[in-house]
Amino acid sequence: MTEPVSWIPDDVWADIVAHMPVPSVDLVVDCADGVLLARRQNEPASGEWFVPGGRVRKGEPIRETVSRVAREELGIDVSIQTELGTYDHFYETADMEDAGGKHYVAHGYRVTPDSEVIELDDQHDDSDVFSTDDLPDLHPYVEAYLTDAGLLD
Repeated sequence: MTEPVSWIPDDVWADIVAHMPVPSVDLVVDCADGVLLARRQNEPASGEWFVPGGRVRKGEPIRETVSRVAREELGIDVSIQTELGTYDHFYETADMEDAGGKHYVAHGYRVTPDSEVIELDDQHDDSDVFSTDDLPDLHPYVEAYLTDAGLLD
């Protein structure tokens, strides 16, 4: 099996973002008191309350991506409860200049955390567990995840 590739040089990443969709996972973290959202600092969707997520690395099984993303972005382990499906996410902005936006092919998962202590990575400036009755303004992609996870009507 191919070893996972963790680092992509900036010039190669710029070509990928400009020409290809990026395979990724997004995690609906279902906590006892609500759903965990983190506020993004980077593009796309900078400043938005969003579910944690990240790209799938070459050679990395997608369920392993779920675990890695949870550890890297939140500092926790998670248990997969449900696979929500595959989603196309189209953004006008990207983390690379002149890329013409960004396209993710995101695989959504509803997960439960194995710990309540969150240690955010530098992609986020805040996180909180929100009751589904008291959610912040939601990005449409987040709303779709929460609906498909059965957390919103």
